[in-house]
Amino acid sequence: MIVTPQKARFTQPLKLTSGAVLPEFEIAYETYGELNAARSNAVLVCHALNASHHVAGTYADDPDNVGWWDNMVGPGKPLDTNKFFVIGNNYIGSCFGSTGPTSINPATGKPWGADFPVVTVEDWVAAQACLADHLGIERFAAVMGGSLGAMQALQWALSYPARVRNSIVIAATPRLSAQNIAFNEVARQAIMTDPDFHGGHYYDKGVVPRRGLRIARMIGHITYLSDDAMMEKFGRVLRRVTPGFDFDVDFEIESYLRHQGDKFSTYFDANTYLRITKALDYYDPAADFGGDLSKAFARAQADFLVISFTSDWRFSSARSREIVRALLDNKRVVSYLENDAPQGHDAFLMDDARYFNALRAYFGNIAL
Repeated sequence: MIVTPQKARFTQPLKLTSGAVLPEFEIAYETYGELNAARSNAVLVCHALNASHHVAGTYADDPDNVGWWDNMVGPGKPLDTNKFFVIGNNYIGSCFGSTGPTSINPATGKPWGADFPVVTVEDWVAAQACLADHLGIERFAAVMGGSLGAMQALQWALSYPARVRNSIVIAATPRLSAQNIAFNEVARQAIMTDPDFHGGHYYDKGVVPRRGLRIARMIGHITYLSDDAMMEKFGRVLRRVTPGFDFDVDFEIESYLRHQGDKFSTYFDANTYLRITKALDYYDPAADFGGDLSKAFARAQADFLVISFTSDWRFSSARSREIVRALLDNKRVVSYLENDAPQGHDAFLMDDARYFNALRAYFGNIAL
């Protein structure tokens, strides 16, 4: 499936949760399949922390660049583009085409850098609603995502209850635990204490805080995999015949983490990383309701599919069950799958027959 990235430009100001205002903004997006005459078959896919609008397929000039959820989206796949018109979008604050810290601030003519405001999940959904208007879509057949993308799918049902018929929430949590916030803060500190960070104005210095980004990514990867998955994949296998009794790489897992950190630091923006992790930390739809998730979900009108993975210790199944209980308290139609998968949080990206069949069946029952 050959796809073409696109951009939508919006000249109206976007007021953010923080009170800051983006005077104008762009959203990078891709589409797969065809919008039907009734405009009733659109599905919005929301991405997680380090992904982008490139959800599926490849580019004509870059055939090796395969979309991050290509196993999920396409002809005959669980989200079948023979039936649905699928939209992958890149949220604002990112570094993959939508307006973010690397974009030009119209007030200065220079990159926003550290001056780019902190954004929230609610802000992303508001910007996505502008994209839906741009594409002439009044109501989505479904909004779906995994991890941070699942928070967006959940928030769509709260911010725009009349505009989404189905919310598909995978590997999610309704709010981060203190432990999760702690992981994010360690990653941010790694970046902000890098000598090349320069208070977020490193673009002006012609440098990149690579050391901080490397460590942030290494921390993240530890939380994405389960202990069993890490042991099965790497074990205690040595890279050298015998221990080196030094601080170079001894174990395969050390080599893997360093490789992932090195690669990440070549393409991801540090200011973006700070803002995305803060958006994760801030998300809490129950905050305005005295912490009562059931009250927060009272405005939802959509049907829901919630999926969790037993080995996901970062966003455990218990957190998904909180979402399910709160929705049932409001007599919403909810399907729930707690999938026995060994990969940890990253299981939502993996091929798994039970998981894929559940999604295939759910999408198959959506009437258009």
